[in-house]
Amino acid sequence: MSPKSNIVTAFSMGERKGQNLYYPPDYDPKVGGLNKFLGTHALRERARKIHMGILIIRFEMPYNIWCDGCNNHIGMGVRYNAEKTKIGMYYTTPVYQFRMKCHLCDNHFEIKTDPGNLDYVIVSGARRQENRWDPTENGQIVPETKETQKKLFDDAMFRLEHKTGDEDVAKLDKPRLGRLVGRNESVWKDDYEANCSLRRNFRKRRKELEESSVNDSLLLAKSSLNINLLPENEDDRNMASLLSLRPSKSIEESLTHTRSRILNTPALASSSRLLTSFGGLKKEEISNKSAQLTRNALGITIKRSKLEVLNDSPEDKKLAENGTIKDICPNEKDNNIKKDISDIKDEKETKVEEKVHLSSQLSLVGDYSSSEESS
Repeated sequence: MSPKSNIVTAFSMGERKGQNLYYPPDYDPKVGGLNKFLGTHALRERARKIHMGILIIRFEMPYNIWCDGCNNHIGMGVRYNAEKTKIGMYYTTPVYQFRMKCHLCDNHFEIKTDPGNLDYVIVSGARRQENRWDPTENGQIVPETKETQKKLFDDAMFRLEHKTGDEDVAKLDKPRLGRLVGRNESVWKDDYEANCSLRRNFRKRRKELEESSVNDSLLLAKSSLNINLLPENEDDRNMASLLSLRPSKSIEESLTHTRSRILNTPALASSSRLLTSFGGLKKEEISNKSAQLTRNALGITIKRSKLEVLNDSPEDKKLAENGTIKDICPNEKDNNIKKDISDIKDEKETKVEEKVHLSSQLSLVGDYSSSEESS
C-alpha cells in the first residue's frame, strides 16, 4: 500500500470516529438509519421527552428575576436546562414556553416568548425585577419609529417641522453638553493622577470603615447586644460626656450599710428592756463596759465602825449615799476594797460574754415578759 493510500485511510477513519458513523457487523440497512437500528435519538438525552413534544435545551435568563419559592435573586444570563414546548402561533411565528427548575430551591418557573412585543413573559413561579423606564423621560435618544421614518421620507412639510424641532432641542442642550465636555476634560485629562486620587480616597475610607467595624464588634460583645450600630457623631459624644454611670457608693460601702441596717433593726417588737435585735447583745456589752459601775448597781455594802460613821463629814455622807466607785475607794490604801470591786467587775463581764455566746447560737430572741405580765 502506498503512503498516499495510508493518508486517505487515516483521514477516513478519523472522520468516521468524529461523526460516530461506525456501523456494527450485525447492522441491517433494511431497518433504516443507524439511530433507528440502535433505538436512540440523534439528540440523545435531550430528546427523552420528544414523544410528549418536549425538547431539553439550554436556556439563558433574559433579565433579572425573583424566585417565588426562595425569594432569591437570579441574575440575567444564568443558564438552565429547560423544557421547550410549542404552545401556539403569533401569525406565522411559533410561541414557545420554557419550564426550568430553580438552582437554589425546588421551585419551577415558566417563561414564554412574546413575538408581538419582542420580549419574554413570565408565566408562573417567578416575578420580574422591574428595570424598565421610558427613555424620553430621562433625556435618552430614542430612535424614530417606522411610521415616523416613512412620514419623513414622504412628507416634505413634516420633515421641515421635524428638522426645526431638532434644531431647537440642540440649542437648549448645547450649554449642558459644553459643561459635560469641560468636566470630562478637567477630571480625566490626567487619567493616571485621577485614578491615583480615587484609589487613595478609597483606601482611607476603607481603613476608617475597618476600624469602626472592629470598635462596634467590641462594644456589642461587651454589652451582649445584637443590633446594628449607627455611625458616631458629635451629638453622641457630647451626650455621653454629660452622663455619669458611676455608682454613688462602692460595693464595700453598700455591703457595710446593709449589714449595719440588718443588725440594728429589731426582729420582734418588744415593750420590755430585753434587747431583741441581732446586734442588741453586742450593744449591751459595749454599754456595760463603757458605763460607770456604782455600788448600788453591784449590790455592795461596806461595814464600817461607828466611830468612822460619826467622824464622816456631811459631804462624805452624801458621796457615800451616791455609792460611786470613787467613793468606795477614796483612799488608795484600801487595797482589799479595790480587789473586791475588780472581782465583781470581772464576774459581770463573764456573764455578758455568756449572753453574747448564747445569742450567737440563737437566730431570734423573743420577749415574753409582757405576755406574762398581762396574764
